[in-house]
Amino acid sequence: MNLFLGVDAGGTSSKSRLTDEHGNVLGSGNAGPANTRIGLDNLHTTLLDVSMQAVRAAGLSEEDARKIRCGMGIAGINRMGMKPEIQALAFPFANVQFTSDAMIANLGAHRGGDGAILIIGTGSVSLVKRGEDSFSIGGYGFPISDEGSGAALGLSAIRHALRALDGRTRPSPLSQAVTKQFDHAIPRVIAWMDDAAPGDYARFAPLVMDYADNGDEIALSIVRDAALHIERFIETIISRGAPRCVLMGGLAERMKPWLRVRIVAQLQDALGDALDGALILAGRPIGSEASRQ
Repeated sequence: MNLFLGVDAGGTSSKSRLTDEHGNVLGSGNAGPANTRIGLDNLHTTLLDVSMQAVRAAGLSEEDARKIRCGMGIAGINRMGMKPEIQALAFPFANVQFTSDAMIANLGAHRGGDGAILIIGTGSVSLVKRGEDSFSIGGYGFPISDEGSGAALGLSAIRHALRALDGRTRPSPLSQAVTKQFDHAIPRVIAWMDDAAPGDYARFAPLVMDYADNGDEIALSIVRDAALHIERFIETIISRGAPRCVLMGGLAERMKPWLRVRIVAQLQDALGDALDGALILAGRPIGSEASRQ
């Protein structure tokens, strides 16, 4: 039996899925962040953990793992010099292919065909694939990029909360909900900020969306600004010749109602998820995900 393992290693969490060549799921795993920003040793540990969870869930041994072909999509792998270092890491599989988390999302969304994705999650990035060529739009990293993302929403909420605390702007229900988590004390916010990662800022995104839904003036301005960035992403994708565009990521469904109807009309449904893309990268036959159980 041919076995294939897919790993989606993102900025907030990592997931794995082990299947046979027909797409039947044999095991899966979940772990914490596995992007390159956590350091090479921590990244290696997390990738091994989430991979072996799926292997053990399938009732397989480490000896069996040596027959598995693996595909991994890792956030931040395209940072300068990272891919060769990751390729040098040891994994107990027959073969491991590496690419970015955006690429496996694209492969899954279009079943390996041409098209574009726009991921709106902790960060934001678009990846366009045409034949053997691919290029990204945005995704340069927080805080200089990641427009419209969860981290960007959280950063705007924190900025507004600090201005409200020191009297530069009028407090709103959103600012009060944010500062409540820091006992309404600026030093606590600053101490948190010193060690805060993009995922920490992104945890405030659902709060921003909730308050926008309830009509909070500041939350509305933050979400509307994010929607404009997302619309510009989509318009750029279409103008650069992508035959299909799929909106993906943890914030995708919550942001869709804030986009103009003509923009949403240009979006397509995903044909598969990022783990399907990682399994395609591993070498699993394209189309077998349709029989996944």
